[in-house]
Amino acid sequence: MKSDAVKKGIQQAPHRSLFHALGMTKEEMERPLVGIVSSYNEIVPGHMNLDKIVNAVKQGVAMAGGTPIVFPAIAVCDGIAMGHIGMKYSLVTRDLIADSTEAMAIAHQFDALVMVPNCDKNVPGLLMAAARLNVPTVFVSGGPMMAGHVQGHKTSLSSMFEAVGAHSAGKLTDEQVQEYENKACPTCGSCSGMYTANSMNCLTEVLGMGLKGNGTIPAVYSDRICLAKEAGMKVMEMYEKNIRPRDIMTEKAILNALTVDMALGCSTNSMLHLPAIAHEIGMDFDITFANEISEKTPNLCHLAPAGPTYMEDLNEAGGVYAVMNELDKKGLLHTDCMTVTGKTVGENIKGCVNTNPQVIRPIENPYSETGGLAVLTGNLAPDGSVVKRSAVVAEMMKHEGPARIFESDEEACQAILGGKIHEGDVVVIRYEGPKGGPGMREMLNPTSAIAGMGLGESVALITDGRFSGASRGASIGHVSPEAAVGGPIALLEEGDVILIDIPNLKLNVKLSEEELALRKAKWQPRQPKVTTGYLARYASMVTSGNRGAILEIPKSTQVN
Repeated sequence: MKSDAVKKGIQQAPHRSLFHALGMTKEEMERPLVGIVSSYNEIVPGHMNLDKIVNAVKQGVAMAGGTPIVFPAIAVCDGIAMGHIGMKYSLVTRDLIADSTEAMAIAHQFDALVMVPNCDKNVPGLLMAAARLNVPTVFVSGGPMMAGHVQGHKTSLSSMFEAVGAHSAGKLTDEQVQEYENKACPTCGSCSGMYTANSMNCLTEVLGMGLKGNGTIPAVYSDRICLAKEAGMKVMEMYEKNIRPRDIMTEKAILNALTVDMALGCSTNSMLHLPAIAHEIGMDFDITFANEISEKTPNLCHLAPAGPTYMEDLNEAGGVYAVMNELDKKGLLHTDCMTVTGKTVGENIKGCVNTNPQVIRPIENPYSETGGLAVLTGNLAPDGSVVKRSAVVAEMMKHEGPARIFESDEEACQAILGGKIHEGDVVVIRYEGPKGGPGMREMLNPTSAIAGMGLGESVALITDGRFSGASRGASIGHVSPEAAVGGPIALLEEGDVILIDIPNLKLNVKLSEEELALRKAKWQPRQPKVTTGYLARYASMVTSGNRGAILEIPKSTQVN
């Protein structure tokens, strides 16, 4: 046992005395020590129920012969952090979570781990940690929120943000906004559309690190408690069989995740997190190859905000495994990949039937023959940019319009809500990238304001920042290189004509190479927005969005 390093032998007598101080019996010390990484807190709606999930996991571990020991991981609620300085601290927590989990697991020599995450950066952060630590690990999330109901329609957090824009346009009264406020988010759980949290929890199933239903069983269902007990028992089976995360999260598994991502129409944030997870297993993930997968992967789901269906509907229709089974009909998955079930992907999805073709389109009748995400390149994004193609209306798949330049999320929102953005405009928000933000803030406020004011079919938005999974429309993020390092987005001027061509995967500005070179010669780096604390350290180490905003030691400080 790995934990023998802190339990066995006369030299470990001091260690055992500290386990005794914890109230641990000799019998418990003789069993494998299973760390349960609890992301429970009282500020994130998706995490307020995780204490119950953790307790169920503990029961499962104990029933299967392990000794469960809980330690914490942090999590930020992106919805609460949205639109102010707090959003700078969202993406950056992914690496804090991975680093702190690595530290706790190695310092205490756990034999196995059960990760209990739920929301946006919490899931990928723990997947990164699992790959690094490579001890038997199972994931079980807290589950999605139920959809809200307003005036006979299902709603979610994106409906709430768009209601603010509709109010500014005079389309909703104060009382109507309050009704949304009170009903849009009715239960605990990760917000009910195919936003980042649910995208990553679904992809945890695809990667093979979570059990069936991990991404879709609603937070309030008793099935979620049963799943947690099963996860606790399953990790002991993984321990006995010595099946580890790097046996499961292989290059083929990453490609499976990207394929299912395209079919589900996941958040653009998955194009930050999959490269970061791939980096931990030593895989070079170039985001542009996502287009190759997208070209052959049909989009089968239009979950909110792309359509009128929600996570509870996906669950009832057969969940992630049913989507995978549809894709397998055309041989689009690597079905020989190992999973935490102890079985292969092919064995897991066999017989998983799609019970609702209105929620999961049959592969013969997809929403589109191409996937939900696309990577655009061109003279405005030489290293790539990302758009959720499945959430773009037909009218905006090709668009040409004047650039309206803003240096922050707040500036853009003020202009949009103030009626200063008009049909045909291309809103540009820059210096919000990983380094420039720092922290690569989400732009849900401006995208929701555009949609709420009725401009979603005529106004585009591009940024070196990123978008919430709740964003919809011609919202193009992760523009790389970012403005802070002198990328072309930094060289734009008010009125420059932007050319967006999603079908042909292009993002350009109508300027000659000579003009761009002249502007680049005049460009001067800006003073960092933050010079102290964690954000300053993060900005000094973070790479660009096209590389997943992973952290690297600056070359100037590396020791040969």
